[in-house]
Amino acid sequence: MTDNARARKLADRIQVVVAETLDRRIKDPRLGFVTITDARVTGDLREATVFYTVYGDDEERAASAAALESAKGVLRSEVGRQTGVRFTPTLAFVPDALPDNARTIEDLLDKARAKDAEVREVSTGKTYAGEADPYRKPGDEGYEEDAEADGEAASGTGSGSPSEAGEDGVAKADEGGVAPAGDDTDGAAAK
Repeated sequence: MTDNARARKLADRIQVVVAETLDRRIKDPRLGFVTITDARVTGDLREATVFYTVYGDDEERAASAAALESAKGVLRSEVGRQTGVRFTPTLAFVPDALPDNARTIEDLLDKARAKDAEVREVSTGKTYAGEADPYRKPGDEGYEEDAEADGEAASGTGSGSPSEAGEDGVAKADEGGVAPAGDDTDGAAAK
């Protein structure tokens, strides 16, 4: 059974030990400005992956990767000495993709800002196709008349509706003498 808390603690300790050792003991001229960003340990505590970034161009990154690979033995022995675990985990160095992802996101945000500025520039001095606010509000002309018409329609008190029922419950015919649809009172006579 794996202990995730123990693996996390060991990973944090490995990150600190590797960073300090690179700073103090490794004197390889190929090693550039390296930052240890993260470390992860497998559940069985046998393998550790150390993530790093290098400030500089592709050539400096490749040189720093070669320097880290050549210093792997020294770094592993220092990790074993300072952590005191029974089995010192093997180290694997992986360049961290976080700066590249951040650079990609910044480029996308810059493109979005440029598009927003372009739209803002095109829209300056323009007017709406209709009214700026197409909704009627209390106090506008014609608002009261529309409210009354809406109130009558909701309560069903309109006059002359062909679907109104008479006093005896039978639908009345409208002025043209035609009964509303669905009325079978005189259906036999119409055939």
